[in-house]
Amino acid sequence: MRICIKRVSETAIIPTRGSSEAAGYDLYADVKEDTVLEPGETKLIDTGLQIEIPEGYFAGIFARSGLATREGLRPANCVGVCDSDYRGNYLICMHNDSSVPRVITPHEKIAQMIVLPYLQLEFEETTDDLSETSRGEAGFGSTGK
Repeated sequence: MRICIKRVSETAIIPTRGSSEAAGYDLYADVKEDTVLEPGETKLIDTGLQIEIPEGYFAGIFARSGLATREGLRPANCVGVCDSDYRGNYLICMHNDSSVPRVITPHEKIAQMIVLPYLQLEFEETTDDLSETSRGEAGFGSTGK
C-alpha cells in the first residue's frame, strides 16, 4: 500500500521501520533544539509531516516501548487516532511519566505509527435484552489474572 506523505519542514524525517517485521513506523521529533519535559508535563512535538491515510484506515500513534520503559515518555493520550480525512501536521502529545526532567532531542524517535483498517458501523438501538454469553455482565477482573 502506498501512502502519500509531505514534509512541511526541511528537517522532517520520513517514518522508518526498525526491522523488516516491525508493525510500527517510527515517528521522529522535528524540533530545532532539545525540548525538556518536566515530571508530569505534556508538550506537543511536531513531526514536520502531513500524511494522507487511505479511506477505511486510520493511523494509530503508539508509544515506543523502550522510550516508555526507560525514559517514562509516552503519547499523553496513550494511543492517538489520526483519521483518514485529517490533513494537518502530525503532532505527538508527549507526556513525562517519570519523576525527573526528560529531554527530547532533534530527530529522536518519539512514537510509532501503525496504519490499521476500521469497520464502518451502523448502530441499531434495541429495547430487547442483548444476547446472553457465559461471561454476562461480569466486568473488571472477572476473567482472572
